[in-house]
Amino acid sequence: MVPDADMEAVSFAGLAAREAAAALTRVLDAAGIEGAARDARLLLIEALGISATDLVREPMRRLSDGEAQRLAEFARRRARHEPVSRILGRRGFYGRTFRITPATLDPRPCTETVIEAALAIADQEGWRDAPIRILDVGTGSGALLVTLLAELPLATGVGTDISRAALAVAQENAERLGVASRATFLERRTLEGVEGTFHLLVSNPPYVARGDIAALEPEVRNFDPTAALDGGADGLDIYRALAKDLKGCVPAGWALLEVGAGQAADVESIFRRAAGSDAPPEVRLWKDLGQHTRCVAVRTQYYP
Repeated sequence: MVPDADMEAVSFAGLAAREAAAALTRVLDAAGIEGAARDARLLLIEALGISATDLVREPMRRLSDGEAQRLAEFARRRARHEPVSRILGRRGFYGRTFRITPATLDPRPCTETVIEAALAIADQEGWRDAPIRILDVGTGSGALLVTLLAELPLATGVGTDISRAALAVAQENAERLGVASRATFLERRTLEGVEGTFHLLVSNPPYVARGDIAALEPEVRNFDPTAALDGGADGLDIYRALAKDLKGCVPAGWALLEVGAGQAADVESIFRRAAGSDAPPEVRLWKDLGQHTRCVAVRTQYYP
């Protein structure tokens, strides 16, 4: 990592855009940032307020003093391993852009596996054009619920979170992406106090074992909310709570749960035990692009 004293000396004043991109790449390389050239390009585009096409067309345009100062601040933040998405305040997810803040988890590509699974089940059940109800537990930025409401035009949904600040971000994303009239956001923990029944439950819950948080990469450990990571001693607390109350909330539908690498068998076991040995539920598994089992889907009508 580049020492803070050295970072304070970083300057892009008077550089052309192409020179600034090269200089920033060197700074990020020295800080141990993977994909330094890609990140440098994204941060330069943001600092200049231009498009990627503009950058290609005008590689020799000179940075103004304000642009150089802004890029230097971006460089300092990224060199400390703050993710580019955090610096920009937005994250692309399933073809849409979501605002994120320090109050929300940064939704990552692996979470799109839950969307793929939900849409596959919607096709299977004939729900693509049906007025189904969706519950998103631990909604954060609203990425799961808002995406599904955008993909399923007759669906309505509820997103819950323990953070009021996160719920405000989710509401903003729902409004900006045109689904706010079909979304409600509530401050709740797990399924307690959630009224009504739903066809689909989706969740990207906290699933990191508490003792493992310190070993996470700094982009996650230092910038995602701890409450969105901490799944208890073994990382499975939230799954136990959801399994206990699932039948009343989703009496005849599906629960789709993101899981950490290596957790699928334990999560499946939790839901099978909750259902009882006489009525084992149907369980389906989805893998992410890295071939890790990322989503456990439980069909709830087989619950007693």
